[in-house]
Amino acid sequence: MSTHHTTGLTGPAPTATVSVKPLVLSAPQRGQDLHLRVTAPLTGARLPVVLFAHGFGSHLDGYAPLVDHWAAGGCVVIQATHLDSQRLALAADDPRRPQIWRHRVQDMWRILDELTTVEAGVPGLRGRMDPRRVVAAGHSFGGQTAGILVGLRVTDPQSGAAEDLSDDRVMASLQLATAGKGGAELTPFAHDHLPWLREQGFSDITAPGLVVAGDKDDLPLSTRGPAWTTDPYTLSRGNKSLLTVRGGEHFLGGISGYQAAETTDENPDRVALVQQVTLAYLRHITGIDHTDWNTARATLTVDHPLGHLASK
Repeated sequence: MSTHHTTGLTGPAPTATVSVKPLVLSAPQRGQDLHLRVTAPLTGARLPVVLFAHGFGSHLDGYAPLVDHWAAGGCVVIQATHLDSQRLALAADDPRRPQIWRHRVQDMWRILDELTTVEAGVPGLRGRMDPRRVVAAGHSFGGQTAGILVGLRVTDPQSGAAEDLSDDRVMASLQLATAGKGGAELTPFAHDHLPWLREQGFSDITAPGLVVAGDKDDLPLSTRGPAWTTDPYTLSRGNKSLLTVRGGEHFLGGISGYQAAETTDENPDRVALVQQVTLAYLRHITGIDHTDWNTARATLTVDHPLGHLASK
């Protein structure tokens, strides 16, 4: 029987939200239109924007426990369905597959280019988003996408080049259960099936960021065990924080959806921890309010039963 722990954290009083889907952006070079879901608070102005990239195979309807919480806490959350989604069912020999990691980044660029179009597609949102306060967020494969937008260098498995694909419209990143460095630590499975993980460089990331890692997230991609997912924190420079979720596996207690079948470590307290700390970080880094973030840093010390928050 699991012991119930409260996080000891509070957040802002939740506000009502609206969610609109699909908003469709034309994307001829992509081979199919880009479908978005936007979830936004019904009230408030100068709202920060979170670009959220889903994990491999997911879609714009995923991650409701996070998306709903962030929107209720004052953020506009934009989710795309990327080309690797099971909903799109790309054929195994589809020529876009080797560049699927890059298509995700281009999806985010397109959203940033068309933020006014996106805003106009949501009733009552026009003029309320703040395009100067954009944070890239993502889970698993989506964490790499978010990282690339702030300077993570991925060596292209086809060209061998490690280009700078960052976007200065993105001020910070939030990476959840995300891949670490490649090289000899990759398993043969990861090397063969996820070639975009073979070589990743974190040292050019200077934007602030929060990394969330589960200490039981033992992925079949690296020989290093759960510590692998802390690389985006330990190997990048600058203003970074790391939330280590105790007992957390890859879905961190169930962030990918309500009653999500793929969650192996279902735990409402764990989800509440991730919800509260990530929202506190989003509100802190975009300058809305620092109180909850300071409280989290003071509360999540080494002996907290749910998690530990470190910063550098």
